[in-house]
Amino acid sequence: MKKLVVSALTVMTVLAVSSIAMASNGEAAMGTDANLALICLAAALSVGVAALGCGIGMGTGIGGACSGIARNPEASGKITVTMIIGLALIESLTIYGLVISLILLFANPLLG
Repeated sequence: MKKLVVSALTVMTVLAVSSIAMASNGEAAMGTDANLALICLAAALSVGVAALGCGIGMGTGIGGACSGIARNPEASGKITVTMIIGLALIESLTIYGLVISLILLFANPLLG
């Protein structure tokens, strides 16, 4: 339950920072430098949180696959194939975080 709460708070923080950064314009009360700082922070958090979550997921998946192979060596082929497919899907989530950070950095008129 604690991990779920921490994950939910992290996601909410990333969404809040990125929405503030993208919703503000140069004429707002905050200066352009503050907007650029928020955009860079949101980009860094999108990659960092994605990599952290995917690293934890990959470690858990590989650990489960190793223990499954240790208990039943005959099923190692099926377990390995399933593990590799799962790791590829987990890795795609990190790439989505990278794409979001690149959009925040390069598709922004303040940085252009």
